[in-house]
Amino acid sequence: MTQYIYLASPIRLPKGSFGQSPLAPEQPNIFNSELDFAHLHFENNYDPELKQRFSYSPHFSFKHQVAADARNIPLKLQLRGTAEEAKCLGILHAYIEEALQASGVVEYFTCLNGKEESAISKRRHIRWSDVLEPYDLVLEDLEFWEITF
Repeated sequence: MTQYIYLASPIRLPKGSFGQSPLAPEQPNIFNSELDFAHLHFENNYDPELKQRFSYSPHFSFKHQVAADARNIPLKLQLRGTAEEAKCLGILHAYIEEALQASGVVEYFTCLNGKEESAISKRRHIRWSDVLEPYDLVLEDLEFWEITF
């Protein structure tokens, strides 16, 4: 199973890939290194076939949600200190900060794919000013934060 991070907001969140550095624009799938490939890809919660939104988790109170594979976002007690980890945490930090500037509040949650309805292990209310560096965003499995600006 894959660990995912989920974010929810009262306003639409950006979707797409953030952080990739391909060799050249005309070669978007070729990278110099693993670090150049390390990225976060955010998918929104809109089903184009059904033409409606769905919720990634019943824990969210906002309808606009995104999910990203968290392979380079560690859980607490699993920090590796790799360059890819630091890069992806930096991308996540910038993404959340931009979302907070637009909406004032973001919900942040992590769990294994398929466990989105499981009981939350820890719920916290965080002020963004208390997040001093990207590594402060490392959560335990099934941890849920409400972050305010």
